[in-house]
Amino acid sequence: MLTAESSRLAHAAQNLGLLFLSFLFLPLDTYILFLSYASRLFFSFGPPSNRASVRSTHTPYFQPRTILVTGVGMTKGLTLARLFYAAGHNVIGADFEPPFLPLTCGHVSRSLKAFHRLSKPNGTREGSARYIQSLLSIIRKEKVDIWVSCSGVASAVEDGQAKEVIELVTSCKAVQYDVSTTKRLHEKHSFIEYTRSLGLPTPDTHTVTSRAAVLQLLEESQGSGKKYIMKYIGTDDSVRGDMTLLPFATASQTKAHISRLQISEERPWILQQYIDGPEYCTHALVVRGEVKAFTACPSAELLMHYEALPVDSALSRSMLRFTQELASASGKDFTGHLSFDFLVDSREVRSAKRDPNKAVRLYPIECNPRAHTAVALFNGTPEMISEGYMALLEPEDLQGKDSGVNGTMTTPPVYPQQPDKYYWIGHDLVELVVLPFLSLFSKNGMSFVEVFEHWVKFLEHLVWWKDGTYEVWDPLPAWWLYHVYWPWQFFTALVTGWKWSRVNVSTTKMFGC
Repeated sequence: MLTAESSRLAHAAQNLGLLFLSFLFLPLDTYILFLSYASRLFFSFGPPSNRASVRSTHTPYFQPRTILVTGVGMTKGLTLARLFYAAGHNVIGADFEPPFLPLTCGHVSRSLKAFHRLSKPNGTREGSARYIQSLLSIIRKEKVDIWVSCSGVASAVEDGQAKEVIELVTSCKAVQYDVSTTKRLHEKHSFIEYTRSLGLPTPDTHTVTSRAAVLQLLEESQGSGKKYIMKYIGTDDSVRGDMTLLPFATASQTKAHISRLQISEERPWILQQYIDGPEYCTHALVVRGEVKAFTACPSAELLMHYEALPVDSALSRSMLRFTQELASASGKDFTGHLSFDFLVDSREVRSAKRDPNKAVRLYPIECNPRAHTAVALFNGTPEMISEGYMALLEPEDLQGKDSGVNGTMTTPPVYPQQPDKYYWIGHDLVELVVLPFLSLFSKNGMSFVEVFEHWVKFLEHLVWWKDGTYEVWDPLPAWWLYHVYWPWQFFTALVTGWKWSRVNVSTTKMFGC
């Protein structure tokens, strides 16, 4: 992985190599694209046929709604757009795009009735106002019933502001938290404080605004056996992946590491206890404080492979209970997507595998008050639309209640029905095929056996797993992602000389050095 210290020549070579890969696979991918379209002449695939049967019933029990999904350039937004389309609703897509340059893969999806460009917020009051006005204009023009926010980290607070304005001046319902809730959950330190105030477990966490405070806390922890990691409270790609365990063996090593971090009142960090165990993530849809849909899966710092945990496992049950308790305690105005990152002690995991009824002690380390890519696991689960999102349009007193969490009656959530395992072929092609092969020619590279194991893993994903973007009935977004969107990003980085270290194919995000 290249860093900021890597030469511009190395970064240029990285961009050129990925542009070459896109060009190399263009004929094959174009053939698959046309084959997918041709197959529809002879076979009926997936949602379009279901959609036709839904529309042909003309029963009073189904009324097509107009749904606005923002963030359709990301897998999570595209997945939800397709699910709403399959359920028979009219889907309006929106995302950030340059004028006259259709880049986002969701723009070309068959599931969309229309696509609109959003004005991108730039951190200023004027930029936020333009963004909110662009959303409001779409909602009024298209007569939108529900706005499903799938935007990214960059517009988290602005989405909260938009929710407040939209529900104040229109009849549209928003699957999005208000400003105060979004800030409380989005910011790492306030999330931990809020979770602790509800009596839920948290790892030992301290907000720090100076290097001296960090060193003092680490000194006080001497003898406890605890290890800590530093996390910047805001968004900074250059330090996002730093998992250095503190303190070091000597005080001088610890001080040297801390001295390299920019810590101040204006740039606060958190010092958080490190838990030695696997990481898990969740995705939930919450409507009026009630968890309507839920899934959990193994996680990682850069998660590119999704596999749902068994619904009846102790881990899944414990994560659901945590989510329900937080959602219920947050009140009836608590509506939106909700995802958590948990760490679980290795001993707890082994114990949970032996006893599925065990209550597992979880350590929440982060909350994302927005849709998670794990929503892809709900492909083929139309109940998430009918029993989840559509509940937002029902009068509150008509929502059924039949099970309890801490005395509050709730409806059991929808889980993914026989979920597939998901990967992204572009990511795996590079990580499991190209890079292992190139490492054979480096001094400390992989052995032939290790390279072969990576290739076998790639073939396993190719044959048995499902790509997160490609659908045989809607093939153009996948082609667009790899032959329009990413080539443009790599070309732009090549021309401007911008240095990046990693990309997330599912969220279309590039991480700067």
